[in-house]
This record gives sequence, structure tokens and C-alpha cells, in this order.
Amino acid sequence: MKRFSMAALLAAFFIFLALQVSIRQAVLLLVGAGMGATLASARFGFTTGWRLLVEQRNPQGVTGQIVLLAGASVLALPLLAQFPELHAALGPPSISLLVGAFFFGLTMQIADGCGSGTLYKAGLGVPLNMAILPLFTLGSFLGSAHIDRWLALGQIEPVSLPAELGTLPALAFTLGLLGLLLLLVRVWVGTGRTWLDKRWLWGAVALTLLATLNLLIAGQPWGVVYGFGLWAAKGAVSLGLFDPSANMFWSQAGNAERLGQSVLLDVTSITNIGILGGALWVSASTPASAQALTGRQWLVGLLAGFVMGYSSRLAFGCNIGAMLSGISTGSLHGWIWVPLAFAGTLVGIRVRRHYQF
Repeated sequence: MKRFSMAALLAAFFIFLALQVSIRQAVLLLVGAGMGATLASARFGFTTGWRLLVEQRNPQGVTGQIVLLAGASVLALPLLAQFPELHAALGPPSISLLVGAFFFGLTMQIADGCGSGTLYKAGLGVPLNMAILPLFTLGSFLGSAHIDRWLALGQIEPVSLPAELGTLPALAFTLGLLGLLLLLVRVWVGTGRTWLDKRWLWGAVALTLLATLNLLIAGQPWGVVYGFGLWAAKGAVSLGLFDPSANMFWSQAGNAERLGQSVLLDVTSITNIGILGGALWVSASTPASAQALTGRQWLVGLLAGFVMGYSSRLAFGCNIGAMLSGISTGSLHGWIWVPLAFAGTLVGIRVRRHYQF
């Protein structure tokens, strides 16, 4: 009954968007709901997959992520070459990227969720992630407001692998690096391991198709972080706490336009809302369990959530916007993000153990 009620609510919102906003936004809501339902029901956790690899030498999560990256790349790169109106997720290699990726990888382990993980776990009703969500949003906004200062420390222009190498060589390069990652994982975990179970596999395939649909419908790759920052920026402007015209990031034409529009016109916001809705639909029948936390654990977890939001903006995305969308659309910054975030994860796991999460 609860699932039916949640489905009815999503259907009503779909009809509202179709009639009052646009068909595109209505369809993107369904794409987001599919993402949320997949993430929640498959428990397809980017954070968890990395932690399983490090702590238990269990390669299943990381293998599922590599399957997702490979599938998304095989579909996205030819589409970008065929349809120039589609945009890649390009970010500039910079000091900001290096710092942001490292601290994002660190704090996502403490907060037990990246951008998409925070969303779907909040939808599942996990108390810590529900509390982290507004702090992640605030951190993302502050990161965007400060990004000009971070970029002033050093940056180069975004590097598109298809533009530099050509589409097919860029795809071959991407798949080759993913194969190398699998080889490194094989060396780390040793023999006698189950590499991929059905849950991770169907999650990877479903997310590959949904991410590709998002690219085709929205005209840009799947993202999470921008929507968070936009929500907080609109709130700050409405309260008279922030002047976007005096800020490098929010005075840019596209960002300034979105600040003046309804949030329902922003493609990232709509898919984020859909992810929450899809996870809520799953939680109606299979609610998540969560350990009781001490006051100190709450404080550390909430602080990590805020820093995670801030660092995600410095890194030009999270596991979705920087890693998945960056790598699958041929951005060099996605490949820079991965080792820095993984290095941060190694530290974050130790902090997580110290505070007994």
C-alpha cells in the first residue's frame, strides 16, 4: 500500500511537470526515480564498494563500478560525436580539483555516502544521511561561491580526450585504463574471489542505461552536486544573504539564469528529486536499517557531510559528476579525480574506524 501511494505521488508530480513545466522535465523525473530505485534496491554504493575493496579485499563493488564506467563510455562517447548539441562533463585540471577530490574521498567514507549515496540513503530514511543532506547542500553552495579563489591557485583548460585523440582512440584509451584498474584490483585481492554478483551487475547495467537516457534528454551528463548548490544559492538570494552578481560562479550567464528560474526547470534538480522519490518508493517495502550513533559520531558525521559538499564543488563533481560522467564523456579531470579520491578514502576509512562508525 505504501509503495502504491509513493508511486501515485510520483505519477501526480509527473503529470504536473508535463502540464505546467515541460515534457522533458517530466521524463527526467522518471529517469531520476529509476536511478534512485536502482541505487536503493541494488544498494549500488560507490562509497561502500571502495570500502569493501580496502577492508575486505572484496572486488564486487569496484567491478560493478568499472562495468558501469565501461558501459556508459561505450554509449556516451559515440553519442557526443554524433550529436554536437550534447555536452560533456568537462572540468579543469587544477589545484582545486586535487584538493577537492582528496577531501571528498575522505569525507564520503565518514558520512557513508557520496552525492548520490546521500540522496538515496536519505530517501531510504537513514537518519545520518537525512541530516547530512542540508549540510551537503550548504557546503556545495559555499564551495561554488569560493571556486574562483581556488582556481586562482592554478589551473589549465579542461582537456577533452575525444577532442585531442578522436572518438575511437579516446574510447580505446578509456577502456584500456579501466582494464588496467581491473588488473590492479586483481593483484590486490588475489585469487579465489567472486568478482561480480547479480546485484552489482544489474545495478551497473540499469544505471548505464539511465545515465545515457539522462544525457540524451537533458543534453548533459548525469550530475548531482550542482542541484544542491543551486537550492542553497536560491535560498541565500531570497533571504538577502548573497549577491550573485558579485560572485564569479553565480554571475555566469547560465548560472544566473537558473537562479532566476523555478528550480523545476533545472535538469539536475529534477533528477535529484527523482532519486529521492525512487528511493522512497523502495523504502516503502524495504526500509533501511541504521546503527544508533553517539553524540560524537553525529558531530563527526555532520561535519564530514558539510566538508563533502564543499569539496565536491572544488572537485567539479562527486562519484557521479566527476568520476562517472567525467570519465564516460572523455574528460581528463575524471581520471585525475579517481586516484585522489581513492587516496582520501584510505584516510577516511581510518578515521571511520577511529570513531567506530
